[in-house]
Order: sequence, then C-alpha cells, then structure tokens
Amino acid sequence: MKRKLFLLILCLLACFMFVLHFPKRINTEENKTPANTNPAKKPSIEEVEKISVNTFIQNVFSLSNSGKVIDIPFIAGQTTFNEATELWGKTNKQTNTAVGEYIEFPDKDIVLGVKDSIVYDIRSYQNEFKLVHLNDLKEYRQPDEVKYYKDETTHQIILIYNVNTNYQLKWILPYPSDENANPKVDHISLVAQSDPDIQNLDQKISQLSLEEKIGQMLFAGITKTGLTETDKKLIDQYKVGGIIFFKENLQSSNQILHLLKEIKQANKENVFPLLLGIDEEGGRISRLPKEIQSLPSSLEVGNSNHVSFAYDIGRILGKELSAFGFNLDFAPVLDINSNPNNPVIGDRSFGNTAEVVSSYGLETMKGLHSENIISVIKHFPGHGDTDVDSHLALPMIDKTKTQLEQLELIPFKQAISQNADAVMIAHILLPEIDSSYPASMSKKVITDLLRNEMQFDGVVITDDLTMKAITNTYSIEEAAVQSVKAGSDILLIAHDFKHVERTIQALLKAVEAGEISEEQINASVKRIIQLKEKYDLNHSNPENINIEELNQTITNILNKYQS
Repeated sequence: MKRKLFLLILCLLACFMFVLHFPKRINTEENKTPANTNPAKKPSIEEVEKISVNTFIQNVFSLSNSGKVIDIPFIAGQTTFNEATELWGKTNKQTNTAVGEYIEFPDKDIVLGVKDSIVYDIRSYQNEFKLVHLNDLKEYRQPDEVKYYKDETTHQIILIYNVNTNYQLKWILPYPSDENANPKVDHISLVAQSDPDIQNLDQKISQLSLEEKIGQMLFAGITKTGLTETDKKLIDQYKVGGIIFFKENLQSSNQILHLLKEIKQANKENVFPLLLGIDEEGGRISRLPKEIQSLPSSLEVGNSNHVSFAYDIGRILGKELSAFGFNLDFAPVLDINSNPNNPVIGDRSFGNTAEVVSSYGLETMKGLHSENIISVIKHFPGHGDTDVDSHLALPMIDKTKTQLEQLELIPFKQAISQNADAVMIAHILLPEIDSSYPASMSKKVITDLLRNEMQFDGVVITDDLTMKAITNTYSIEEAAVQSVKAGSDILLIAHDFKHVERTIQALLKAVEAGEISEEQINASVKRIIQLKEKYDLNHSNPENINIEELNQTITNILNKYQS
C-alpha cells in the first residue's frame, strides 16, 4: 500500500507540472510543431517507478554525505547512544561483537552499532529500501567494493560505496541465484569512518615491528603433514602472513582438518589470522586427496558453452576449500592458451581466445568469492604464449605492450574491473617492456603497468620465488628485495625454511639501508590486512567435514551440465 501511494503521488505531481507548463509550451512552440505530430506518450507505471526508485537512491546517497539515513534523526559518528535512547527509549535487544555493540529497535526497523558510546553504524531495514533491486544500484553507480557473507542460514552480497572520507554506505542484498537474479535490498548500513575496522588499521600497523610487517609479506610452505618445529618457527618467530599447501601436505580429510587446526592454534596469539592457500584449479592441478571427487579442467569448462558452469565450478572449489578451513585459492588461471607448445598452461586455461578466458575465468572468480574464498588470478601479464616451463627455466615473450593489450591483458583488465582482490605475477621475461628483470621483479610491469596504467590496488603476490626461472639467475635475497622494490606485496616462498630466513634478513637490511622505504612496506601490509579483514579471516576451524555430501554436490553440478 505504501509503495502504491508513493507512486500515485509522483504521478499526480507529474500531471500537475505538465498542466502548468502546457499553455506556455503551446504559445512558444506552436509554429515549430507540425499539426500532425503525435502527442507525447504518457509514461508507463514501470517508467514512473524507475524514476522514483532512482530518485530514492539519489536521496539516500545525498543524505549519507552528512551521515544521515532517511527518516532517522541521528548522525553516524556524532550521535551518542544516550541521545538515541532518550528519543527512542531503551531496548534489551543487544548483540556484542568484536567491533562494538549492536542495539536493535524492532518498532523502528533500525539497528544501531555503538562503539565507545557513539552511534557509528546505522542499519535500516525499512520497507522503502526493499523497492530497490541489485540492478537499480549497479545502473545508478558501480560499487567501490563488493563483499560476500555466508553462514548456515544467510548468503548475501554487499555493495560498498565510499561516500566521502567520513562515511561508507553499504547495500546488503540476498546473493543472486538462478531463481532470483535481481534481488531486492534487505537493508542498508551507513558507517562512520570512526568504525574501528577502518580508522584503526593504520594504528594497528604502526604498532607492528618492522620484522612483523615483513612477516606479513611472506607466504611460506611447510614440509610435512603436521607442523614441525621449524614450521612452528615460521609462525611463532617470523609471524608469516600465509601458508601454502601442496599435495605432500594433504593426505586425507581428517589429516587436513587436524593440520589446519594445528596451524591456526599455533597462530592464535598473533594479531592477524593466516592466509591459508592452495592451488586448486580442477583438472590436473588439484592438491586435495582422492576421496574428493575430481573436477574437470578449465579447458573442459571453457568448451562446455555454458558460462554458468564456470561460476558453479568456482562455487564448488570454494565449498571444498572452506569445508576444510582454507581461505585462499591460487585460481583461476587467466592465461590465454595461444601457444599449442606451452608446457605449463595447456588445459589449465579456459581457451585460446580472450573472450572465452575472460568470461569463464571471471565467473570462476565470482564463484569462489560467493563461498568467501579469496581468489588469486594468475599469471600476470599472461603465461599462455610461452614454450618454456618456468619451474625449470625463465620463459620469454617477445611482445610489445600494445600486442599484450590486444590479447594477454584483456582477461586481467576485465577481472580488475570486477573487483579482483589479488594478482599473481609470472616469472616471464618481456624484453620489449623490461629487458633487465622478469615480470615478478619488474617495476615496469608491476608498478607502471599493473598499478598505474591498469589501476589495480589489490594485493600483488609473486609466483614461487624458489622456481628455477628465478634461482637459475638470482639469489633468493636479490630476487626478494628487487620484487618488493618493483611493487610486490607478498613474496611466495614455497620451499625451504632457510630461504624464508634469508629473505627476511635481506628485506630488513634493505629497509635499514634506505633501499626500500618503510612507507612502502606499510602500504603493502595495509593491503594485506585489508584483504584479510574483507574476508573476515579468523582463527576458528571446521570440526568435521561431510565428504559424502560434498561429493554429492559435485555430482549434481556435473550432471546438470552433462545432461
């Protein structure tokens, strides 16, 4: 009823304005308009509704600039909780969280987030917001960031808009599904930048020692199926930011659950949770044990002619990893398999055209995100046109930047435009761009091309620095320092504890010598921590896993596209 009344008022107002304007229009334009011209078409209800929804969205954004929400007499970041209760009365509906208390006012359809007695978050569930759909928001303005939330009962997409330096506006909707591809808004959240998750990040970083900051920039490998004393040193002493796992670390479901629980327990006293990553692409690149049903290769997915298959594959990969407690997947591969002699990519690519790799790769990335798994797109700026395996030697692609822009860079550009969180840099030499260093150590590739020209502000991670493409020519110390100088945020050192120790010492010396500024280290650490907080990483771990149920989900998806 409220919606119909809202639309009726708008229609009447439009008619009134038309009547006032009509005589003037006749007098001023009667000599210009042919007698047989058809009168203006009356706008449909749908058109009027569209205008009204856009006007409503515009009003919400306009008010948010000053910390206000429609029909709410409070200002986020300024109103005290006492002022709120004096006006609305006290309520016992209260939830405590890590970032503050949330107080519910059911008769108002409002929840207030309170920190240090200040209302910093205003959440409105009022019915007016349910007139707005996902497509309405994206047509009005593309979000600055997209997050996803999922638990046993809820699956949401969160569109985040940085209104100004003081406020962030979030629109929370059910996650789009086949049955409801354009869901309506569930509620909004207007957050003052005094939100501790936002304002205190720089303070958190300032409290870290230089050694701890450098530790966050390292993604290390372990040696066994359980933690050794050396592995524990990576966590306890060096406080590495992430752990990568290989097939030799993962033997069975119960063993994996125990290993990840052991790792998280060892890291529990550290300030930041660990990134727990794995190369799980489907096809021949799989680290999970054989009791998990295998998935098709990316090439098979790309040849299916069903781009929705790629999304479902990403979703399955996400379900598998989250079920064990992993939070990051080094996938999907966005390399275009343009060289049939490529020994390392092949069927790991979705195809040999930019169009196929872009569309199927991005859907896989989105599928992973839907299960709250961080996706690392790889191998920038494109490993598809090589005939050398970078595990064994340094490949070379003799293409200009213009030629790369016409093929290899296209999937990465599109992924960046769709909120890619992390990019892996390949060990390939591009002499037309940088004849001195491979891409993973090249400022011209990482900072100039990826950061500045392609506007990527997420996390940059190297491919494994212990691969022979690097170690055949450089020491681990030289490679690590040069890679950070070039703009890398995370150094992947998948093998050998001594390499990690030597890297840390080399980076410390480089900062102390002024070769690398601590401001650059801080910027990298900030991006890493923001990524961890975006995906709500924590120290908790699943207690068990239902392999039969997981395999049945995989079977159902595969059957859907094989029938």
